[in-house]
Parts: sequence; structure tokens; C-alpha cells
Amino acid sequence: MPSSTPRPEPPYRQIVTEIRARILTGDLRPGDRVPSIREIAQRCGVAVATATRVMATLRDEGLVETKVGAGTVVSPLRQKQPAGLTTPLRPRRADVPKQALNRKQALRTAIAIADAEGLDAVSMRRLASELGVGPMSLYRHVTNKDELVTQMADKVFGELELPIPGPEGWRAKLELISRRQWELCRRHLWLPRAISFTRPLLVPNMMAHTEWTLRALDGLGLPMTTRIREALTLHALVHTVALSTADEIEAEQETGMTLDRWWLTQRKRADELLRSGRFPLLAAVSEETVSDVDGLFEYSLARHLDGFAALVEDQARTRP
Repeated sequence: MPSSTPRPEPPYRQIVTEIRARILTGDLRPGDRVPSIREIAQRCGVAVATATRVMATLRDEGLVETKVGAGTVVSPLRQKQPAGLTTPLRPRRADVPKQALNRKQALRTAIAIADAEGLDAVSMRRLASELGVGPMSLYRHVTNKDELVTQMADKVFGELELPIPGPEGWRAKLELISRRQWELCRRHLWLPRAISFTRPLLVPNMMAHTEWTLRALDGLGLPMTTRIREALTLHALVHTVALSTADEIEAEQETGMTLDRWWLTQRKRADELLRSGRFPLLAAVSEETVSDVDGLFEYSLARHLDGFAALVEDQARTRP
């Protein structure tokens, strides 16, 4: 005989119910920040994927929206809705007719989502909602999220035009492509997370960057193994420092606390450690130097190229 005991709601639905109730009762008012995906995962002890589903459900119901620089906030409510009702408070976007959907439009919208909310917010379901189409319509253009992210990365790399042949000298060329990739990562904070160096993305615009870097090393007499390792190392340097920038901006959006304010909260602890006499050299370092990510990038690039220049000179001396 089947049990009459009701099955418990899945965890994501329980969390949705809790946050929805706070919004509908006025505990969270329009414009107030709601817990971020990371905060939900930590506070409720659920996986990031579950927390992401929570946010997607709240967004589909029209309860929350994302504002650049503020994170996810409560949407302006357009009408009263009884607690527990799961139909959207406002219609999904339908400004893009189904027949007008194409791959270019889908990628542009997916990039906009990632720029505003991060890569975790991009899903086939969310993208379909933003475009005002059924999820199945997207599969005519991309097969899954992995392919979508790959195509997004390729599209943003295509934003950069690399000059042919470029400035005079290998060092000036490597500085140019590194700084342009740095600017690209600053515009699209999610980009470093979309790139793998062990499983490279085989897409034309990204491959063009690597090809350009290899061509910059023509005439130095270096073996191709050294040239490809230099190209990959240079890309890795840019993306590693860019990850720090992305993490900081993400932390600001999720906590509402700037880096300057964070340092203020840590002032007492920092003063205790630095005035103890155990770390005299660290005590002489200014906070501005530590938090200057652009300065860190420029220093890393310069010191790396200094080392590579020494390698080039050594190869020239020992070459038959």
C-alpha cells in the first residue's frame, strides 16, 4: 500500500520558498541585495549547482534581477502575489521573436549574462528565458553549455584586432598582445575561468592569438617547443593575474564590501601582527602596493620578459 506521507521538497525548492517569503512579506524590499549563490551554498550547506538553481528559479519568477556593481537584488514588484504561488510576477522577456533567434544573438546575450553575473549564471534555460524562446530552440545553435562557453570565449577573443606585422621587435610584440589580453580579461571577468591550458579550446579566434604570438618569435632561432611554451606561459601569466581581479570584483558584488572597506575591518588584526616585530619587512609594505593588481600585472610581465630575453641571448651565444 503506498505511503500517504508527502515527499519532502527538494533542497533548492525549500530555499526558494524561504527567500520568496522574505520578499513577499517585505523583509526584503525592492532594491535590497539577496544572498548570492556562494552565500546560499555556504549558509544552507548545498552545492553551488543547487544554489544556482535557486537563483534561476527566483529570477524566472520575476522576484530578483541583477544589477552590475550591486549583485542580485529584489525586483520592483508589479503586483501582489499570494505566498506559494509559483507563476511569474511579470512575463519573461519576449523582445526577441523566436524566428529572429540566431547563434550571434544567443552568444551576445550569453556574454551579457556572464559579464553581469558570472559564468555560473549562464545556462541554457536562463539564456532561453532572456531571449524569450523555448530552451529547445537553442540546441539548433549550440549542443550544450560547454560548447556555449567555448563559443562565448572565442567571440570575445575576436573583439581584439592584432596588427600585422605589429611593432618592431619580439619584446614589443609580446607586450602588446599581453596587454590587450589583459584589457580583454578586465572587460570580461569570467574569461579566465573559461580557458584551459591542458585542454585548449580549438576555436579560430583564440588560435589566432597563439599563432600571432608564435610569429612574434620568428627569427630568434628558438625551437618550436620553446616558442609554444613561451606562448602558453604568456597567456597563463595574463589569466592568472586576471583571476585575482575577477575574484575581488565578485567578492565586492557578493558582500557589498569594497577592498578598502575590507582592509578597514582587518586593520586591528593587521596592526597587531605587523607591530609585533615578527614581520619588519612586511610592515614596510604599503597597502596600495598589495592591492594594485594592474601594477602586479605589469611587474609580472616585465620580469617574465626579462627572463625570456636572457634565454634568447643564451640561445644566440650557444647556437652553432
